[in-house]
Amino acid sequence: MNIAIQGIRVRRAAGVVVTTGAVLASGALYAAPAQAAAPVPSVVAKGGFVINNANGKTLYTKLGDTRRSTGSTTKIMTAKVVLAQKNLNLNATVTIQKAYSDYIVSKNASSARLIVGDKVTVRQLLYGLMLPSGCDAAYALADKFGTGSTRAARVKSFIGKMNADAKKLGLKNTHFDSFDGIGNGKNWSTPRDLTKIASSAMKNATFRSIVKTKKYTAKTKTKTGGTRTMAPWVNTNTLLNSYSGTLGVKTGSGPTAKYCLVFAATRKGKTVVGTVLASSSAAQREKDAKALMNYAFSKI
Repeated sequence: MNIAIQGIRVRRAAGVVVTTGAVLASGALYAAPAQAAAPVPSVVAKGGFVINNANGKTLYTKLGDTRRSTGSTTKIMTAKVVLAQKNLNLNATVTIQKAYSDYIVSKNASSARLIVGDKVTVRQLLYGLMLPSGCDAAYALADKFGTGSTRAARVKSFIGKMNADAKKLGLKNTHFDSFDGIGNGKNWSTPRDLTKIASSAMKNATFRSIVKTKKYTAKTKTKTGGTRTMAPWVNTNTLLNSYSGTLGVKTGSGPTAKYCLVFAATRKGKTVVGTVLASSSAAQREKDAKALMNYAFSKI
């Protein structure tokens, strides 16, 4: 008799063993829904990195500390250095020089199509720098905010400020030898470092406003005193049109750099910032960035 009772007790005990994923509530058992982690995305880009902007926590990395050519994502630092100038007057004007025009022709570089002799404000130059990725605008800003008695000296000084800023941010794998990313073999960074540069730049309200702008029309002053309405500058960052919550930041490309994109987006009060370097096409860098942002948002 005792043996029979013990057997019943054992079977009852076995019947209330709670397996993984089951929860006991109000005397009843029910299966808790499984919280499957989002799969780590596979991206074509050779390098990638994403952070939670609130605390700097790494959410994704793929060769995040490997140095690569950065193309025009370099211009994030160009803008950052300009915006860090003491007593900066965004309405100050810069006269467009023939040297800026000659430079973009000689380099076959992306252009804001600035007109020689026009007076353009610093604010307008920043839009021309970040939206159509104007290397002429970059040259004008470097000439304006560098120091020295010659244009070459001023440009060298400005690039020095870019490197000083990188050092101040504690970046050990970043070096600039140009104001626009068209370097001489010594212009490099990493996905991690570019992400840090962008995160820092995004603290500036003017920078944030510029990089999230889809289109901007500048009205410049001609050398005869008239007003010129420039053709609209369209932002090369197509994420602004295709990914909800996108805040910026900057595209880049080149024979060595391939296709790059530094990006930032906010969803449900959470902000992620990241970089993809050396993707295979403009369409693919956008696809890579979207995959990384979706993954990052699933982790925070």
